[in-house]
Amino acid sequence: MSQHKLVQSEIQFLQKSLSLDYKNTNIRLREGEYQYTLANVIASFQLELHFPDVKDIVERLYGEEKANDIQFIRKIQTILKKMQKSDIVQILPKKKPWDLQRYALTCFKFQDVDKNFVTFATESEIKQAQVTLIQQQTSTNKVSKIRIWILVLIVSASYMTSLWTLIQPIVNPIIFVLAFSVAVVCSLMLGKALSLT
Repeated sequence: MSQHKLVQSEIQFLQKSLSLDYKNTNIRLREGEYQYTLANVIASFQLELHFPDVKDIVERLYGEEKANDIQFIRKIQTILKKMQKSDIVQILPKKKPWDLQRYALTCFKFQDVDKNFVTFATESEIKQAQVTLIQQQTSTNKVSKIRIWILVLIVSASYMTSLWTLIQPIVNPIIFVLAFSVAVVCSLMLGKALSLT
């Protein structure tokens, strides 16, 4: 199972979707139809702890040639939007403005409009994804804590250097500006790291 770096909000979303029981939906999810096929592919990506964009989905289903066909991509996006309105798929925020929208299943088990129960992952696949997710979350938390402590030390040392420079009889502007600049940049990085935890 390949792993991708997930942020905390993605980890929480995956935990919720993996733990939900059957969810009612107002569209048909019959094998062989577009909605079923798309949901099945998105589920396979999610079990790999990855949220695919529309090109990833099309490439896995139909190959690289179709992934470069803009008309076909638009058709698939229209179907995905319909699935979003039915609360089967959720569109995730873009990581960068120029990225394509990423998609995620809200649950792995549905009851469609025809009252059929549809499952996109076995219990063992769900359990394996949950275990991998917990391992990745533990690893991410450790790295985040280490990064935070390093930034705290750098900010403290930089501010101390700035203050030490100011109390000297002759102030060295180069040392002061460098130390203060490092302190400000690391303070901003520390704020961002704290907001992600």
